[in-house]
Amino acid sequence: MELITGLNAAVAYIEQHITDDISVEQAAEKAGCSVYHFQRMFAYLADVPLSEYIRRRRMSLAAADLQNGGTVLDVALKYRYESPTAFNRAFKKVHNIAPSAAKKKGALLHSFPPVTFSISVTGGEPLSFRIEKKPSFRIAGITAELANDLETNFATVPKMWLKASLFGTVRKLAALQDNPAVPGILGVSIPGNDDTWNYWIAAATGKDTDGKFASCEIGAFTWAVFAGSGTGADIQKLEKCIVTEWLPSSGYEYDNGPDVEVYLTPDPKNAQFEVWIPVCKKR
Repeated sequence: MELITGLNAAVAYIEQHITDDISVEQAAEKAGCSVYHFQRMFAYLADVPLSEYIRRRRMSLAAADLQNGGTVLDVALKYRYESPTAFNRAFKKVHNIAPSAAKKKGALLHSFPPVTFSISVTGGEPLSFRIEKKPSFRIAGITAELANDLETNFATVPKMWLKASLFGTVRKLAALQDNPAVPGILGVSIPGNDDTWNYWIAAATGKDTDGKFASCEIGAFTWAVFAGSGTGADIQKLEKCIVTEWLPSSGYEYDNGPDVEVYLTPDPKNAQFEVWIPVCKKR
């Protein structure tokens, strides 16, 4: 319940500052987790990325202001748009009409009320998991900075894997893997210092890569480990279930570490995989 309470506190903070420069860091602090995990949990639970949610809320309120007599310029500035052009573009994306048309009587507009998070029992199948403590380990591989938009990343990451497979990168990484505690080829999501994050295709190794691959140290964490099989879509489905169904009532919360996908078999149509999330007991 602490997770749900924290997320609702974050939504309340966003509403209180909807006409300000909203600090994602402060919203995440209200939720009791890192910026990276807050954005990920919000997107899974609200079924919309945080940035898109904020835009929809602002445009919903902006529409009401326009219909109550506000000028396009004044309303644009109120909701943190530096130019009417940028405001017009954002408004049309939400309402499918220009702000000037929204001022007319009978204009068809869309309303997006604030979200409220709650725990619901869906009757789904139970998730099997194990808790494991692992020491720190080194990974080597390729990495890319990704967007905050989860939907964009769901398209970008598979393309990254396809390129790595076609160019022989996955095969080369498999040859480097030498840590029995961290098997397979890894997909590692590492939070950045701000609201960005990096995705790695890598292997756990102590070998010298002669500068052919980037490397990174993953700290010691307690991991909740979930096994699955299938395609990339099945991995995404499992990750969503972990966040929306298991985590809120598990007695654990996200620790400030990376998420790890462990691919135990290379078959892209029916891979055997594990999803590791860093956890700690709720404080």
